[in-house]
Amino acid sequence: MKDFEKKLARLETIAESMRDQNLPLEDAFSLFQEGVRLAQALRRELALLEGKVELLANSIEAGPDEAPKFEDIDALDNTDIEESSDIDGN
Repeated sequence: MKDFEKKLARLETIAESMRDQNLPLEDAFSLFQEGVRLAQALRRELALLEGKVELLANSIEAGPDEAPKFEDIDALDNTDIEESSDIDGN
């Protein structure tokens, strides 16, 4: 989770830096590219966590015999998550 927080903090720093009207265009573009990559990585991590929460929430309703094992939930870390090419989800 600390990695997520570091990425989010960096994205916030980038956003703040890009508000500087004196920032050269080339630097702004580099920051924009980095921000896009960070936003995509953060979206993937959030989707993964959302899947884990959903599995755990469903296990409460399913009962102890049908509940997924924690190993199954941790295995989600190794699955591919569909990426959207659109940063804001539209």
